[in-house]
Amino acid sequence: MSVTQGPRVSVAQGWKRRCERRWERAGDAGLSTIEVVILAPVMILFILVLVAFGQMVDGRGAVDGAARDAARAGSIQHAYPVAMSEARKAAEADLEDVCTGPVTVRMTSEFRPGGFFTVEVSCEVRGLAMLGLDIGKTMTGHSSSPIDPYRRAA
Repeated sequence: MSVTQGPRVSVAQGWKRRCERRWERAGDAGLSTIEVVILAPVMILFILVLVAFGQMVDGRGAVDGAARDAARAGSIQHAYPVAMSEARKAAEADLEDVCTGPVTVRMTSEFRPGGFFTVEVSCEVRGLAMLGLDIGKTMTGHSSSPIDPYRRAA
């Protein structure tokens, strides 16, 4: 019984064929590593920017809610100094973990029976500061509440 063999190949040609096959298989080898090295920081930065803008949106909602609570807390008081004190307390309690600086509460209307107690609440919200960008964003919220005609007497 004889076994037929193909044409004999020299050792040099055999190495050449093996190297060519290896080169064909490894033509894109290492390229995915380079892609990951380039794209990973870009993706991480993109996610951090999304988180920062999410914090700014959350801060906007918190400031508006604090303005609403401050207006309501001040509208049920009997005197202007007490109304401003209660409005400040309400706003500071709402914005305790949202703002990076002091909370400013300013009344923008007259304090008289039958009128409206209108306040402007503002503070600096963290946001892009977590990325190392020193961009302070001051958020301001406005709200009005009718002064309660049945409010407490002094």
